[in-house]
Amino acid sequence: MSESNATDSTSPSTFILLGIPGWEAAHFWISFPFCAMYITALLGNITILYIVKTEPSLHVPMYYFLCMLAVTDLALCTSILPKTLSIFWFNSREIDFAACLTQMFFLHCFTAMESGILVAMALDRYVAICDPLRHSTILTNAAVSKISLAIALRSALLTLPYPILARQLRYCRTTIILHSYCQNMAVVSLACSDIRLSNYYALFVVFFVTALDVAFITSSYTQILRAIFSLPTKDARLKTFGTCGSHLCAILAFYIPALFSFLTYRFGSNVPQYFHILLSNIYLLAPPVLNPVIYGVRTRQIQDRLLRLFTHKGT
Repeated sequence: MSESNATDSTSPSTFILLGIPGWEAAHFWISFPFCAMYITALLGNITILYIVKTEPSLHVPMYYFLCMLAVTDLALCTSILPKTLSIFWFNSREIDFAACLTQMFFLHCFTAMESGILVAMALDRYVAICDPLRHSTILTNAAVSKISLAIALRSALLTLPYPILARQLRYCRTTIILHSYCQNMAVVSLACSDIRLSNYYALFVVFFVTALDVAFITSSYTQILRAIFSLPTKDARLKTFGTCGSHLCAILAFYIPALFSFLTYRFGSNVPQYFHILLSNIYLLAPPVLNPVIYGVRTRQIQDRLLRLFTHKGT
């Protein structure tokens, strides 16, 4: 290969996203549940943001973190769904190389942010239950701001090497991505140069972010459960544990699809390609759709504010 050709192949002008390979004929029909999930995520998370903003009693650390979670969920689903729907509806499969790397950065960055926010919410529950008298002095507005900044910086700094490493690779085989969005491994697997560094770094981020976050959450809830079981009455134990219910459901909605997606991608060599892609989409769409429902159903303050909102509109 000549030097000029190698240079050209290093930076292709566009990639082609296939959507869900093998299910092209069903793309139009698949688009409707995807669109419904996107609209549900938009309406649900915007409603959460509005309620917390307009209800002074919710201006406390737990709901500040919930607002961060809602903003992250909005950004996460918006980073992939519009392009995915354009593939399903209009067969608009081309994506500019720079746009593909940008999408790669944002979807992985917001995924890492989601995990970090769940850790921050676990910290809030730990302090509120294990050291309630100091909750207001430990988790001040300044502390919440610093935690939020640290989560954003950690996510951005850990994700930035993804597009940088992908940009350095040579793409001389094909520019067809067997996916509905520019997921890191789906892109770098197209390269004809050595991708071991990208693979190692991706594994490092998975274990550094996910493993450490899960370990911190597990440690926090171990201490929380000890504090709950030390309470004198069953009613007190149930009431205290109930304050953690929404957060635990949000944790399950995020980490369980993530675990299945990771395991099937790494070890499911016999799993059909379309199943990989559907699972990876569910992994990114489930938390934005479910989190507002979880907190709306399980949080009394949000329920009361919603009821007052609709009652006021009806009168």
